[in-house]
Amino acid sequence: MQMFDLTGKAAIVTGGNGGIGFGIAEGLAEAGASVMLAGRNQAKGDAAARKLGAKAAFTAGDVTRKADCELLVAATVARFGRLDILVNNAGTSIRQPPQNFTEAQWHHILDTNLTSAFLLCQAAYPELLRTGGGKIINIGSLNSLIAAPHNVPYTASKGGILQMSRGLATAWAANNIQVNAILPGWIETEMTEGAKAQVPGLNENVLARTPAGRWGKPRDLAGLAVFLAAPASDFITGTGIAADGGYSIRA
Repeated sequence: MQMFDLTGKAAIVTGGNGGIGFGIAEGLAEAGASVMLAGRNQAKGDAAARKLGAKAAFTAGDVTRKADCELLVAATVARFGRLDILVNNAGTSIRQPPQNFTEAQWHHILDTNLTSAFLLCQAAYPELLRTGGGKIINIGSLNSLIAAPHNVPYTASKGGILQMSRGLATAWAANNIQVNAILPGWIETEMTEGAKAQVPGLNENVLARTPAGRWGKPRDLAGLAVFLAAPASDFITGTGIAADGGYSIRA
């Protein structure tokens, strides 16, 4: 369907060399978009780009640095001639009681999860203007809406992602730039495998509380990302859409 066709569009997906990022990148590529993956691991990124095919590439960098964000946007435009879609997915987490976090750990999590997204939105803005508008999709979390005691800095960063998306949506709507957030639930990734090992009873809790009765897979987010990147969502901005199998609505 034309409403969901991304042919001729170019996207950046940070953290796109694995997990949720790769699942989203795969969906965008299948819908016709050219995709620039971004991350720190060159070998892993190159391998992910090869899986996506000829219309994908990888750029290594640190998106917590403004200069690297600008270089990523420039590399995307140099490779594909344009930028239409930005997916801010890079993220990290540390799990421990809040009183045990160091100042350095707090800043590392906030910089990786929130500051990087803002810097890349700034870097992408001129190119989105040049192409007549575009789509920004920021990856939040269930922790944008609900909290847990073992990951307070992560929760703060993901709450910030949702509010930042709303603020940017109001600022840039007149430029035909829609900004939305996807709020994944418990998805099977390397990061959540670590959470299973660190949080006693987590797997059982997730299965018991999730009406869908299972953990999500990165592929479960692909369709939502395509929708938010496509003309079908042109009148949707400033939203946060949970993709969690019903976890967040169950008492």
